[in-house]
Parts: sequence; C-alpha cells; structure tokens
Amino acid sequence: MQALLLHGGRVIDPANGIDEVCDVLVRDGRIAAVGRLQGGDVPGDVERVDCSGRLVLPGLIDTHSHVYQYVTGRFGLNADLCGVHSGVTTLVDQGGASCMTLPGFRKHVIEPSHSRVLSFISAYLVGGLEGHFYPQLYRPDCADIAATVKAAKANADVVKGIKAHAELGGFARWGTEVMQKAAAIGEQTGLPVYIHFGQLWPEPEEGGMDVDPDSIFTQVVDLLKPRDVLAHPFSRHPGGFVELNGEVHPLVRDAIERGLKVDVGHGSHFSFKMAEKVLSAGIVPHTLGSDMHGYNTSVPAPAGTPEEHEHPDEEHMFKGTSRFSLVSAMTSMIALGLSLEQVIPMVTVNAARMVGMSDEIGSLGVGRVADISVLSDESGRWLMRDNEGTEVIAERMLQPVFCLREGRRFDATASILPIPEVA
Repeated sequence: MQALLLHGGRVIDPANGIDEVCDVLVRDGRIAAVGRLQGGDVPGDVERVDCSGRLVLPGLIDTHSHVYQYVTGRFGLNADLCGVHSGVTTLVDQGGASCMTLPGFRKHVIEPSHSRVLSFISAYLVGGLEGHFYPQLYRPDCADIAATVKAAKANADVVKGIKAHAELGGFARWGTEVMQKAAAIGEQTGLPVYIHFGQLWPEPEEGGMDVDPDSIFTQVVDLLKPRDVLAHPFSRHPGGFVELNGEVHPLVRDAIERGLKVDVGHGSHFSFKMAEKVLSAGIVPHTLGSDMHGYNTSVPAPAGTPEEHEHPDEEHMFKGTSRFSLVSAMTSMIALGLSLEQVIPMVTVNAARMVGMSDEIGSLGVGRVADISVLSDESGRWLMRDNEGTEVIAERMLQPVFCLREGRRFDATASILPIPEVA
C-alpha cells in the first residue's frame, strides 16, 4: 500500500497524551509515525493529505449501533453507512444478534463490512427481531443463560458484551427475572452487561404489576458488577437516571463509584433538558454511542415490512425526526458544556476499554492498525434540536470528513448524516 501522510492537523490521542498540530504517517495499513515529521522522516512515495484546521483522531468507536441489517427488519441499518461512510471505524452492535443468530451476524455483517463490527450479544434468544413491537419475545422464558454463555465464549473475538433491558414495560410484566438472567450471563462470561434504561414498551393493559419507575434503577444496580454499563442517562422516558420529580436518582453516583460505567446511547429519546440535569449533578458519561436505527433514521423500509412498522414515528415510544450521528452527538455534548477534550476520550480510549480492546483500537500508537478519523472543526452558531422540541445553540460544529480503516480511505458521504442548521 502507498504511504499516506496526514499533514498539519490537530492530532488528539488521549491514550498517548498527544494534543498538538503534527503529522501522522501511515504505511502498509499501519501507523508508522506520529509527530512533527521532517523531510527525512517521510518516504518519497508518500501521498500527502492536508489536514490543516481539522481534527485527526484515533478511529471513532460507536458504542451503540444497530446494524444487523434485514435480519432485524426495519431496525437494522447498513454497517458501512453508520460506520466508515460516517467517519466511524468501529461499531458495537447492541443486541442485534443472539446466541441463535450470531453465526449469521458474523457471516453477513461482520465479514463483508469495511467497518470493524463488534457485538454485545442479546441476552434474549430473539436478539433484535422487531422487539419494540413484540415485548412478549423478551420474557424470561426467552432467555437461555447456558446457550448465550456458550455462544459468547466461542466467539470471543467479536462478542465483547451482553445487551439487556431494564425498563418499565418489562418490569411491569416480569419484575427483575429477565435482568437476573442477563446479570448471570455477564458473570459467567466475565463480559460487561449493557443495560437499557428508560421506558421501551408500554405497560400491559391487564395483568401487570404496579411498578414505580424510580424503583427500577435501585433494583437493577444491586444485580450488577464493575464494568457493567448504564445506558441512556439523558433519556426523556421514565425509569432511568432522572426520577419523576426531576431530580437525578440518588444511586447514580454510588453506582459509578462502584465501578459501573455510563454510556450516552444518544438515540431519538435523547433530551437536552435531561442531559442538563445529569451533567449539572456532576455526572459525566464515560462513553458515547449514537443509537441510530431504522426507526429514527430516514432509510426505506425493507420490502414486506408490516404496515404498522412502516411509520412507527407516528405513535412509537421512540418516535422522532431529528437527524443525528455519532459525530453530531459529539457536537451535542460540547453544546451542553463539555469540552472537546472531555468528549474525544468517550469515542476513543474509553470506548476501547469498554470493549476490552485497548491494545488494538482507540489510540494512534505506532505499529497499530491505521484506524483514523478526520473531522472538520468549525466555529459559528448552529441550531440543534431534540425530539421534545428543545433547542440549543452550538458554537462549535464537528463533522466527519473521512476516515482510514486499516489504512484505506473512506470519505464521509453517508446520506443519513445530519445537515447543520445555521442559527
């Protein structure tokens, strides 16, 4: 492969303590040098790419994607659409594959994708099979601890965690039984359990238990171990980090002190109001995932999609029209008052730790595979809007320009990328 020199960008690599305007040399798909390279340091056959005024970062890691395309109906997006063509080199699919469908995920998503794709395997036998419409598929009988543990251990190269749901509709139906099974899978595999908080399913019309949404967090945290991940801290739906009284749940800080991690899991249920409450309480998430899927991203429904699934935005729990991506979620975090230096670790070094791959991804270490993301970084005034209608002004706008995946360049041309709206 031809040598490539990313010249003159602001290189930020939290894992190696680098934050300076310098160069990154890539050769044979690997990082050959990082620094202010002189003529003698650069091969004669190098292709120079001017990165002046841009951010040159370790390849971005999206900790919450849904890319089991077609198998999960309208839900699963194309991996490269969310990945390399959106400036993201690694995607963590959250719960799309199960112990039954993981072989297909490997064969039909992981292997053909240019993006690196990992799995947090579902704690449920059905994985992500249109589960938003069929909560009965996620009852305790639909979780097989032994089978899921076996699948995870036999596929340790791609299975990096377990996905489970702790939400009001499920608790009203089954109490903590499903979460107990998910926690057992996490214990037996030694993998982090990634827990969805915030209501997902409607409460049952009859026969359900009366559940206080504010009690869910307390019940779940008692089941968890260090490195498990609490998702959706900024959800607008009840049963999460913010109690019905508008205050942050008192156990959130205790959970973090016990070693549990927090992932933004942006999604269409992201709320600027809730985010301000959580951040004001001094709780800064460790990682940042986009949570893009076919119900909150404008992509055509696959042929044969049931009629009630074609337009879920009309009455679905996750309705929404605001376009977003992993990089625009980074911009949202900055608009909320976090610094760029706080946000970049969320999508690089911290995300690499979450998936147990700090020795492979999340940094620009010399000799590593050349997974690199290049972003534009502009100043101005842009309007950002969530699905509650809350608007904030962003004075800094990040956008993906291109990325290198194993040294190969992919431009950020995804049709689903949001278009900034000038304020």
